[in-house]
Amino acid sequence: MNLILRVLAASSRAGKPLLAFAIVGGVLIPSAAHALRGTVPVAVVGLSTLVFLRGDIAATLAHLHRPMRVMGVLAVQMLACPMLAWAVVRLLPLDPGIADAVVLFATGSAIVSAPAYARLLGLDPEFALVGALVGTLLVPFTAPPLAWVLTGVDLAIGTAGFAARLGMVVGLPLLLSLLLRRLIRATRLEQAGAALDGLTVWLLIVFGFGVMDGVGARLMADPAWVLEATLIACITAAGLNLTTAVVLAPFGVQIAATAGMLSGFRSMALYLAVLPTAADPRVALFFGLYQIPLYIGPLVMAPLYRRVLHTRRFST
Repeated sequence: MNLILRVLAASSRAGKPLLAFAIVGGVLIPSAAHALRGTVPVAVVGLSTLVFLRGDIAATLAHLHRPMRVMGVLAVQMLACPMLAWAVVRLLPLDPGIADAVVLFATGSAIVSAPAYARLLGLDPEFALVGALVGTLLVPFTAPPLAWVLTGVDLAIGTAGFAARLGMVVGLPLLLSLLLRRLIRATRLEQAGAALDGLTVWLLIVFGFGVMDGVGARLMADPAWVLEATLIACITAAGLNLTTAVVLAPFGVQIAATAGMLSGFRSMALYLAVLPTAADPRVALFFGLYQIPLYIGPLVMAPLYRRVLHTRRFST
């Protein structure tokens, strides 16, 4: 058991390169990606459970005591960003499927595993948890009208489907985390923190392989389109991250940087389930390719975050 804990702790320290390996491996080893595709829902529940288990409840509730700041961050992320994305893609000679996908991507909520990414990058995991959960609750009300007005795509996020997804990514994991907190003493959980973060990394690797199923085949069939879409996905994630952080700089470097990460790392799983059959199939493929900046991003962005956050601490 001690060996397993040490391996998991080491995985946490090597989390950024391991995530980059996962997404590349999912493309280069299609058989592994196909084999792990069916494990994606289990990985999602596991990731969300670990997010709740590792969260500092007091620090999370403290952020909720400043609701105007939380709503300001979400207004930029879920309202201003889609309109900015729409304005930008109209000026560029992009493939229509890619252009629509960029705008739809910008309407999404942050990934529920955002707190795990925040820990990897030295950001605020509790604020990331608040932003991800509140954004997930809001997305059925904000995304469909924006998507329809800006792209003409009907995101029919029904009550039943949304409730089922909410139960999978929030309800069940929350219950599991509360049960584990009752069974395991707080001091033991704290001591196992690095190992739990390492387990999160491995669940992200499983998820990364699974969601890349089919991308390798598309790359072989249409490499030019895949490369273009991947480049635009990376630019979109980085651009939304930077823009959000700059706009929200008055909230402080730590909060602004965390909000930027939430804006650049968004969940597309719900959209894949509700895209109409008439929608351009390239939109769904773009959402799969977006996993590339999501997984490689921490490796690339970590030095920048360290520099910005270190400068801020030094100046204060």
